[in-house]
Amino acid sequence: MVVTLLLLVAAVPAAALESFQKSKLTIETAGGGKFRFDVELALTQQQQAQGLMFRQSMPADAGMLFVYDRTQQASFWMKNTLIPLDMLFIAADGRIVNIHERAVPGSLDSVNSDGPVKAILELNGGMAARLGVHPGDRVVSPDIAK
Repeated sequence: MVVTLLLLVAAVPAAALESFQKSKLTIETAGGGKFRFDVELALTQQQQAQGLMFRQSMPADAGMLFVYDRTQQASFWMKNTLIPLDMLFIAADGRIVNIHERAVPGSLDSVNSDGPVKAILELNGGMAARLGVHPGDRVVSPDIAK
């Protein structure tokens, strides 16, 4: 009986996990770089609350794009997130407002936008530095313009 109960408890989080639509985007740097990513879209409150929680890894060319209905201040944390992430805070015109690099897995510290944003792109930790992405660079995505 105890084994059955433990198996049921272990299965609940997986059954409750949200699924995400897929899309593509490009980051264009001031230096002329163009970097393409396959992203999952976090559009609903439930998807945004879950984000990349419980993921053991993520491909180098992947990410998650959180898109808000309106431009707003944003605040994230890393609760139940197992991999370090770069968070790119994006204005409605696609311009990167600020970047928080290598957010610490499991941290409950707030990571905030430096102003109102329309979207946040989460990439593997260290990716922004490796690609030379900086505030002022652009994220080109049809999903941000919606």
